[in-house]
Formats: sequence, C-alpha cells, structure tokens
Amino acid sequence: MTTNEQTIPGFLTGGGELGELIRGKDWSATPLGPVDTWPQSLRTCVRIILTSSQPMFVWWGPDLINLYNDAYKAIVGGKHPDALGQPARQVWAEIWDESGPRAETALRKNIGTYDEALLLIMERNGYPEETYYTFSYSPVPGDDGQPQGIICANSDDTERITGDRQMRTLREISNRTMEAKTEAETYERTLAALEQNPQDFPFAAIYRFENECTVAHLAGKTSTELTAGMMPTQLRLSEQLPDVWGLADMCREHTHIIKTDLPAVFGPLPAGSFWKRSPDKVLIMPVQQAGQKLPFAALVVGLSPFRQADERYIGFFKLVADQVASSLVNVRTFEEERKRTEALLELDRAKTTFFSNISHEFRTPLTLMLGPLEELLNDPQQLLPEQHRANIASTHRNALRLLRLVNTLLDFSRIESDRLQAVFAPVDLSQFTTDLAGSFRAAVEHAGMEYEVRCAPLPQAAYVDKQMWEKIVLNLLSNAFKYTLRGRISVSLEADGAQAVLKVADTGIGIPEAELPRMFERFHRIQNANGRTHEGTGIGLSLVKELVSFHQGVIDVNSKEGEGSVFTVRLPLGRAHLPDSHIAETAASDYESILPDMYLQEVLSLTGTERAEPVEEKQQGTPAHILVVDDNVDMRDYISRLLQKGYRVTVAANGEQALELIAKETPDLVLSDIMMPVMDGIELLHKIKGNPATAALPVILLSARAGEEARIEGYDIGADDYVVKPFSARELQARIKAQIKIAATRRETEQHLRNLFSHTPFPVAIFRGPELYIELANDKMLDFWNRTHEKYVIKS
Repeated sequence: MTTNEQTIPGFLTGGGELGELIRGKDWSATPLGPVDTWPQSLRTCVRIILTSSQPMFVWWGPDLINLYNDAYKAIVGGKHPDALGQPARQVWAEIWDESGPRAETALRKNIGTYDEALLLIMERNGYPEETYYTFSYSPVPGDDGQPQGIICANSDDTERITGDRQMRTLREISNRTMEAKTEAETYERTLAALEQNPQDFPFAAIYRFENECTVAHLAGKTSTELTAGMMPTQLRLSEQLPDVWGLADMCREHTHIIKTDLPAVFGPLPAGSFWKRSPDKVLIMPVQQAGQKLPFAALVVGLSPFRQADERYIGFFKLVADQVASSLVNVRTFEEERKRTEALLELDRAKTTFFSNISHEFRTPLTLMLGPLEELLNDPQQLLPEQHRANIASTHRNALRLLRLVNTLLDFSRIESDRLQAVFAPVDLSQFTTDLAGSFRAAVEHAGMEYEVRCAPLPQAAYVDKQMWEKIVLNLLSNAFKYTLRGRISVSLEADGAQAVLKVADTGIGIPEAELPRMFERFHRIQNANGRTHEGTGIGLSLVKELVSFHQGVIDVNSKEGEGSVFTVRLPLGRAHLPDSHIAETAASDYESILPDMYLQEVLSLTGTERAEPVEEKQQGTPAHILVVDDNVDMRDYISRLLQKGYRVTVAANGEQALELIAKETPDLVLSDIMMPVMDGIELLHKIKGNPATAALPVILLSARAGEEARIEGYDIGADDYVVKPFSARELQARIKAQIKIAATRRETEQHLRNLFSHTPFPVAIFRGPELYIELANDKMLDFWNRTHEKYVIKS
C-alpha cells in the first residue's frame, strides 16, 4: 500500500526527490519490510540523510539495502533511481572489491572505516570512470545492540585530484622547458614531464613537422612499446599513403582529432605504468601558436581509458600543447638571438684578430720611426738647422700620438673580448699620482695657468694596476688641459673612509647640462666645444670609466657650462674587493713608462712648445756585453746603434745563432725578439734557463704583442723582463741597466754565500735544477761523501 500524506511517518518527511521516492516505494517487497516495522535506529539514520546536504547513504540489513539522499544522486549517476532499495553489492559491483571489505569490517567487527581521496573506478554512466572519494563507514546498531547497518558520508574529490595533477604537469613542463636551448631539447623535456603523469598520459609522442606539414619526424616518445612499425621515425604526409595517425587530417583541419580505430590496426596500445587497461582512444593535438598558419608539431596522446574525452578534458591537452608551442617560440627566438650574437662575436673576433695583427704590423715600424727621431732630438752633437729640428720634433710628436691612439683602440678591443687582464699590487698611490701629475706642470704653467697638485698620504695600501692608473690620471689631465684656456687645473687625492678619492678639477669651458649623462659613452663628443683643438676620438673618458671599473671603482663628473668641471674617481682601499687571482702580493716593481711623455708631447703641441729629451747618462767602467737577437735587420741595427755607446754588442738573427754565440762567450744579458724563424725567443729562453751554466743569465724579451696578458705570459715563461714595442730609447736602456745591475748584485751575493758555505764547519752542498746538478760542496761534505774535488766537476 502506498504511503499517503496523512500517514507519512515523521522521519520520512521532506528530503526532496529521494524523500518522495522513499515514501512512495513499496518496502514490503524488499528485505527491509514495511516502513512501520523499521527499527528506530534505521529510522534515525534515514532522517539524518534526508535532512543533510552532504552526500550520504544507509546500507541496512544482511543484504545492505541501499538508501540515499538527493546530494548522493550525482555519485550514483545513471544508476539512479534504480539503485534505491537494491543491495549494495549489486549497486556497486564494479568497486565491491574495495567497498565490500570495508563494509565487512564495520558490520562484523563493529569498527568504523575512513578513506581519504580513495581511487574508485566506477561505472555509473555506462563506462568505467576514474573517481576519488573521501568517505567513512560507521556501523549502526539495531534494537538488539548489534551492528545492523552502515551510515556513510561522502565527499567527491575527483575534480580536485585530477585538477591538481594536471596543474603539476603544466608546471613541470614549464620548469623543464624553461632552460631548453633547442627545439629537440624542448620536445625531450616535455615528454619527460608527461611521463610523470601516467594517469593522463598512458603514452605520448611528438611529431615535428617540416616543409609545410608535408613531412613529420618523430621527436620522441614516452613508451618503448611504440615500435617503429607502429610509429615510424619519419612520415611523408604529402604522398598518397594511408595516414594511420591522422597527422595530415589534423594539419588540414587546423584542430585536434580523436582516433578510435588504432587498437584495431595495431592491437592493444601501451597502457603505461599506472592503468592496467589499454587506451582505446588517441588524441592528435596540434602544437601551434595563436595566429600561426601551420603547427610546429603534433602531440600524440593515448587517452586515459577511465576518462571521457569531453570538452573539459580535451581543454587540458590544449593547454599542454599551447605551453609547448610557447616554449618553442622562446627557443626559436633564443636561437635567432644566439645566431645574431654568434655573428657579432665572430665579427668581434675578426676585429680583435685584425687589431692584434695590425698592432704587430704597426709596432715594429713605429719603433724604427720613434727611435731614430729620439736619437736625433737627444744628441747635442747633431747640429740640425732649427727648421729641420722642428720638423723632426713634429714627426716624433705625431708618431707618439699615433702610438697612443693604437694603444687605446687595442685596450677597447681587449675589454670587449674580455682579454684585458689587470694585476693589482700595493702602490704608494699618493706618490705615484704626484709623479704622474708632475709631468704636466711645465705644460700647464707654460700656458699661463695655475697648477696645484695635492696628494695626501692614505691610511692603508691602495691596490692598483699601475699602467691602468697611469691611463686614468693622464687621460683626465689631458682632457682638462685641452678644454681649459685660462685659470687653473688642480689634482687632489685623499682618503674618504675606506676609499681613495681622486679629483681633477679645472676652470675650463665646462659641459652643457644635457651632455653630462653621456660623457662616458664610447665615441660621444660634444659638438662645437671651444677647446684648444677640435681633434679627438671620443673614447678617452669611456676608456677611463672601463679602467676604473676594473678596480671596482666609480667615476662621475660635475660641471657647469662656462665655469669648469670636476671629475671624481673613487677606489676602494685594501684588497678585499679584488679577485685573489689578480693580486700581486709584493709592490709593483719600478719601471720606465713612455705614457707621461706621450701625453705631455701631445699637450705641449697645443701650446706651440716642444720639449727635448734629456741626454742618457753614459755607462762607466768596462762595458757590459749584450747579445741582441732579432730577425729584422733594421731592428737589429737600430738597437745596436742605440746600445753601442755604452755597451759591447753582438747580434744574432735567430735563437739558434744566439745559442752558438753564447756557447763561445757568455754575454752579460740577452735581448731577444719573440717571433723569429728557425728558433723563436721563447724556445731560446727555455734553452738558456734550462742550462745550469746559463740559467742565471738575464733575458729580456721584445714583443709587438700589446697588453698586460702578454706581459704576464712573458714573465710566466721565465723572462727576467718583457718590453713591448714600440719602446723609447730611455725605457729600453733603463730596463737593460736595471737587469745588469740585478745580475751583478746576484753574482756578488752568491759569491759571498759560496765563501761563507765553503768555510762553514759542517757539511754543506748546493744543488741546482731538476737534475740536482751539484753547484757547490765544501770540504766537510766531500769528506762526508768520501770523495775528492777531482772526483766531481764542481761549478765555481
């Protein structure tokens, strides 16, 4: 008999559709019996589920008869409404291997169960479906106090679990492809990311297209079960051949396609590592940028056998394909930029090679020009007419200017190619700067201006590269002189905390405010500047900034048009800010530099003044013997003429001839070019230093290779000194004089030690070289060895 509104029990009121279905069902035809015979505990449970908005059900009695509420209808799916009043085993046959044991635990052991996001493959709508639920089975006692049923509350976690999984895949693709540099690497990293999600990608592959989608190449796959017979490495889509995978259709239709016939063609497709069931559908998704005519590639995916290929699911794969397309665009952009960069680098390498080669070509003729010109200007016995002397001085001055321009361009070339190496050493920066600034005093005062140099002692050592600091100071002074026509120029150096601050100030023409931000730009020049000359390259201040940066310092300028300028350089004191590999622990050795003279000669020319070089002092006593080795006849003759006034000179055309001369008579010093035929200067150096009989012989190398790295290389191979062409006569003579003096001091010290060791009352021996050549053994040592002087050849 149907329950009517007048006889509805209170526990069955309300409940929406399921309340109405429960009230209208003939329960007497079920194991539960008529409603009025239901135990109170069942009535209470039914009342709970009908009034709850949480998906809930009750299973009651030995057959676990199923009752549920409106919220649970979405879980039952297509089984509703037939599932009402049916045994749970029958309703959920496909998942009873999971649900049955849990129900048994609740009923037989009176123990509740709880599962969070449990995977259940349900068949609610005519197909197996991947679902995730959080639920608890709670036993419900009957009138006798024993468990008679189960009440369960459910939460559907399917969308959360699958959504999080898909987001992880998208993030994984992004993270993996972010650093990809090539298209092949992008495909490889994408497939590696897809392998981490075997639920959505039982298998995956990528075909990349060429020739406007007429040829497809297999870029990679996630499963080795996809054999070459199933998935060829190359497919020609333009030919009239069966396109099993549908790639041509996808390109032609400009959208994804789903293939359902592939299992019939190839048999079971790879199921992957998660599902045990083979996919029956394959998605072919274009990897294509928005607005692009043809796709880059096709993403081939074996779809999960437990998901419907609905719009939402296909949308996920579209996001994957779009992300891969975006990565490919980035890679192609990067590749184009890389090619442009490589072209620029190749041009830069060619430019650097050109500068290096032209440097070598320039330096030898510049040396042969500057040297004789210096001799003519410095020799008081040359009674030259005043006009000839003026012409020679002008030629010498402009040759020096040419050399400075070549050196500046080479500095920039080395900076751009990251080949400019600095060697920072502790320097008395106050004294060094005072000396450099002092070289300009005559020029400034001759121009009728005041000149002040004020360099205070610094509280701690300043580590600088001396050659770089020279260029910084001299460039700033030259610039100040060029644009200051009257008034004063001042140079100051002082400490400001842990910094050394150099200021070069002038009362010159000043700099327009609009030009100040561009003052250190390469090749930038102020148009129509009213200086002493309009000549200039526009790279002096730019070079200064680069050299200051090498010292981890900064430079700035303050100026007002018509009132003057102040250039300020700030360098950190100490060495903590500098790389250890570029630091020399000891103070930089004294050296003769032609830079101050080069700058001074140029600024003097702006005032119409010339300055003659002082006459080199004569060598006293017995002249030292110098062996000059150079394959250039003009260079050999020039150096010989330069040195023969104070030294005895012999010459050789290459290293082999030099060794023959050394074997006949050991000179006091060898001055050798590096680049020579037969035997070059480096091999000659190794021969000399590797022979115990000549190891102490000082060797100075000459080279046309410019730059600090070349000088360091010269020292590293064992040279006592290293001179870069072109050199001034005074510089070369000073270096030769210093090395001869050092060698003489070394010999005196060694002789003193020999005398001391020879008379020492205990055994002493001196060994030299890798072969432990016996250089000295006193009588006590010979007695200890039980040998005599005649037994050994001892070098004296």
